[in-house]
Amino acid sequence: MADVPLFTPFTIGSLKLPNRFVMSPMTRGRAQPDGTPVELMAEYYRQRASAGLIVTEATAISKQGAGWLGAPGMFSDSHVAGWSLVTDAVHRAGGRIFLQLWHTGRVSHPDFQGGELPVAPSAVAAKGETRTSKGKQPYVTPRALTVPEIRAIVADYAAAAKRAKAARFDGVELHAANGYLVDQFLRDCSNQRTDEYGGSIANRVRFLDEVVGALVAAWSADRVGVRVSPIGTYNDMKDAAPRELFVAAAEVLAKRRIGYLHVIEALPGSFMHVPWPEKIAPHLRKAFGGAVILNGGYDAAAANKALGAGECDLVAFGVPFLANPDFPERVKRAAPLNQADFATFYTPGAKGYVDYPARAPSK
Repeated sequence: MADVPLFTPFTIGSLKLPNRFVMSPMTRGRAQPDGTPVELMAEYYRQRASAGLIVTEATAISKQGAGWLGAPGMFSDSHVAGWSLVTDAVHRAGGRIFLQLWHTGRVSHPDFQGGELPVAPSAVAAKGETRTSKGKQPYVTPRALTVPEIRAIVADYAAAAKRAKAARFDGVELHAANGYLVDQFLRDCSNQRTDEYGGSIANRVRFLDEVVGALVAAWSADRVGVRVSPIGTYNDMKDAAPRELFVAAAEVLAKRRIGYLHVIEALPGSFMHVPWPEKIAPHLRKAFGGAVILNGGYDAAAANKALGAGECDLVAFGVPFLANPDFPERVKRAAPLNQADFATFYTPGAKGYVDYPARAPSK
């Protein structure tokens, strides 16, 4: 039997979770070309309904926000219908599920935008490349957003949250991590604006605050979470003062009284680990004051240690849930884990998606 903390119930607002396992959002690329979820996705999430909370793969709030082959959307009636298959399957299996809302910003590509440039806080290109229907393409220099366009994107987030509610999700998580649009506004490597959305930390946090305010107004504060990656370098990201920046962000989120703050700060040994002189997450936990999810290379033992030390309230697991639909049960029984097939992470079809075996439940 595993240590008690992971299997202790927890409540986020009015949502009761039976345990503290969170299934981390993981892009899998199985949606239709127009972003509509398919029945195979409903089976994938249903299989993993024993998580205390499932957070879906990143989901575009608009056509402009799209930037990954096979990624889902939440900006049309067909998206609501497709996602409803997923939520109904998860709820029938006794689970709880949040939709992660996504705008890719500068790391989209004209191939996703009908030939138009992707948008961003500033006209600063990310280093690297993306995969489109035409194969791998280098990132392009994006077009800087105007203030009216920024406000329109805030409205797109609110509209997506309303659609998520109509699709019977339990809440939404704002993707403000990993170098996508909200993160691009936060960090000084990608935000070089000189207006009210750039320059000072207070200005760079403004877009995050406005989006969260719109999500809260569209639903309720306790049904909104936010994911951040203070020292993450994915998508060519960095900031001169991440502790100060993300403490300020956590303080803003505390005022919104949202359901949780989801922090990516990978443990040493994880492929996501970024060496840094100090841990940032404890400072964010203190500034936020509410429920905190930690993510980044945790196994059950490390998760129980973090929970027992009061470092967080829940722990998100990615690859362990991807390869083990019954991950909490395997932890409980100290059973061997399936090994993940990295070659099928983003490929179409059932292989490496819904065919990982589950063990028989305990008697």
